[in-house]
Amino acid sequence: MALKKTFSADGKKCKVVFTVKKEAAQGAKSISIAGDFNSWSSTETPLKKAKDGSFSVELELATGKEYQFRYLLDGSRWDNDWEADKYIPAPFSSTDNSVVVCVVPKKEAPAKKAAAKAEKKPAAEKKPAAKKATAKKSK
Repeated sequence: MALKKTFSADGKKCKVVFTVKKEAAQGAKSISIAGDFNSWSSTETPLKKAKDGSFSVELELATGKEYQFRYLLDGSRWDNDWEADKYIPAPFSSTDNSVVVCVVPKKEAPAKKAAAKAEKKPAAEKKPAAKKATAKKSK
């Protein structure tokens, strides 16, 4: 299973590809995903089966949020994403829900980069490296 996230240029949307690999599908004929993004509907968001036996679906989600979800295999078996961003206890059962975190990664601000460069000493101010003393062998 895997999550692949891509953020829009304006940082307002997050495209997430949810994938259940063939090994994780364990021979399932159908898989759907239910979560906060579709009111936990077990039928609204089916994954498409690929030739390699994996299943996937791409969803566009709002950024700045975390979404709980689970996969439903063959309409009867619930499973978590083995590579989810995190897991939290499910409110209505004794299991955990997978979580995808749709928060745009923070980049270092240009001002911080300039300040970091200013803190470095220019080459002229650096002290020269001490020369290694070489001992002469006496005969």
